[in-house]
Amino acid sequence: MIHIQRALERHVLRAVKGFPAVVLTGPRRAGKTWMLRRLFPRAGYVLLEDPDIVARLRADPQGFLDAVDTPVILDEVQHVPEVLAFVRSRIDRQPRRVGQWLLTGSQDAPLMHGVSESMAGRAAVLQLYPMSARETSKVTLLHGGYPEVLARPADARLWFASYLQTYLERDVRAVTAVRDLATFRRFLALVASRHGQVLNKTDLAAPLGVSVPTITQWLGVLETTAQILVVPPFYENLGKRLIKSPKVYLADSGLACHLLGIDSAAELAKSPFTGSLFEGLIASEIVKAQVNAGRRREIYHFRDEQGLEVDFVTPGPGGALTLVECKAVRTVTPAMAAPMQRLRDAARKARRKDTAVNMFLVHEAPTVKPPTEALAPGVRALPWRDFLERL
Repeated sequence: MIHIQRALERHVLRAVKGFPAVVLTGPRRAGKTWMLRRLFPRAGYVLLEDPDIVARLRADPQGFLDAVDTPVILDEVQHVPEVLAFVRSRIDRQPRRVGQWLLTGSQDAPLMHGVSESMAGRAAVLQLYPMSARETSKVTLLHGGYPEVLARPADARLWFASYLQTYLERDVRAVTAVRDLATFRRFLALVASRHGQVLNKTDLAAPLGVSVPTITQWLGVLETTAQILVVPPFYENLGKRLIKSPKVYLADSGLACHLLGIDSAAELAKSPFTGSLFEGLIASEIVKAQVNAGRRREIYHFRDEQGLEVDFVTPGPGGALTLVECKAVRTVTPAMAAPMQRLRDAARKARRKDTAVNMFLVHEAPTVKPPTEALAPGVRALPWRDFLERL
């Protein structure tokens, strides 16, 4: 694990001063446990993935918790969600004792259901993604942001293969009764091949020989375990007939590359997936910036039936909009900005003429930095790392 301060740390430290419990969710191996143990070195630690501990806890939850000294980290609590009710009763006995229970979970939906049922008002809920490019320059399109990959990039292929095996055997089976893990593994690769495309469940179901409801369930598993980003359409009425299906991305570009069989920078440069992978990287970084800043996750795509398409739309204060177009190229042209300008004009026509609209064309870093960011009226062209600094 590389020792880099995570952007979410300040929110965790603030939360433990105001809540009896903190719940930290996020995908497996994103760095949740490492961050909590580093921030709270004197806290106890219990891994709820150990079968012996799970058995003891289920046999005698009160006795088990009586033997635990707080503050304590209960790791992977989704394996024993019933413990939340017993933690709640202990919090209610001493409601003013803050920062005593630090809970982690790799699965959002089941864990969040337990939190909402048992811990409402007693726990701060935060989400940790793999590392962002703002946290470390080691994050790349090829390797993504998982800390262990960034620490040992030469072993990335083996790490991702092991990660997928662990993910399938533990997280997938814990969320739903997937009988055929081999088919689910093929489904994952198929989702990677549709990375950045408008979701078509029938298109995913046919090659696998499964039903559309099964695909719906499996996509839910991937979203629950934070393996995909589902980017909904921008629904605002702009006087256009809009495409109302979401776009889907693998949440980590490194994992997407692995699933697509891209293991080197040379292979990435020649791949037909480079553009969509770059787009997915920017989507993931936008979401990480929002979550790490304690803001609500808000990212949309725009596409209408006439072919007008803008990669990402994010709303801002006072009705402002930010439009983002992603190009995996080092040379940009004014024509690349035209879709954003057309969408800006439509937004101002449907809203108010003075609606603030920021437009960014995000691209690969050129060898020689251009003398100006201005690409077209109102549009700034920025290398992707420079753009992320402005989020």
